[in-house]
Amino acid sequence: MPEPSIAKADFIEGMAKGLAVLESFDTERQRLNATQAAERAGLTRAAARRHLLTLAHLGYLDTDGSHYWLSPKVLRFSGSYLSSARLPRLVQPTLNRLASATRESFSAVVLDGDEAVIVARSAAPGAPRLMPYGLHLGSRMPAHATSTGRVLLAALPRAAFAAWLKGRVLPRLTPHTTDDLKAFRAVIDTVRRDDFAIASEEHELGVIALAVPLRNMKGQTLAALNVVVSPGRMDAAVMRRELLPVLMDAARELRPLL
Repeated sequence: MPEPSIAKADFIEGMAKGLAVLESFDTERQRLNATQAAERAGLTRAAARRHLLTLAHLGYLDTDGSHYWLSPKVLRFSGSYLSSARLPRLVQPTLNRLASATRESFSAVVLDGDEAVIVARSAAPGAPRLMPYGLHLGSRMPAHATSTGRVLLAALPRAAFAAWLKGRVLPRLTPHTTDDLKAFRAVIDTVRRDDFAIASEEHELGVIALAVPLRNMKGQTLAALNVVVSPGRMDAAVMRRELLPVLMDAARELRPLL
């Protein structure tokens, strides 16, 4: 979804810089000093230091006096979104029904820049718990290596996808990850044509994922719906034959609600 435009007079630079500092923390860099935060947020060291001190004072960061790291307080944002946002509430009953009927794990995912973010998920009690990397609500995954990310990237206008891909380095997460730009462009072309995506052990070994788009009545793709299985229990061909119709039916049922 495109970001809304804003008048320069209405733009609060201090807030934007503070959020950039918060976003500079990730799985690669969980602890940052002022110099590292400045580099990652595109700020001067002095500005980064002031933002770090302020965020620590407000409780969003913890510190040992030299390095900083995210505190549990930042979870208030994701918790509030997941409990109040319309999309997760609408899809959760469907995910629960699918998990109960098939005894597989299902998720609803949205695109946020380079990452696919889980906003709802369900697995049947007693079913095999196959969630890569111990994924949970709010987990973020590289879009290029996941079935949901590919569905969401395929939904972008072609010019927007070309801009997303231009000059990008696609991290190789497993020996099966598609990291060549030309090959990845062909993958997305296939997803556009087929209207679904399968990622076989590209995000994590031992996991095959299948996803379809979740569209509203205007035809806009708002999210992706996926299911994950182990290659030992079901290969991609069987998954496509048995689970793709389940996902597509669910997407059609949800469309009037989105």
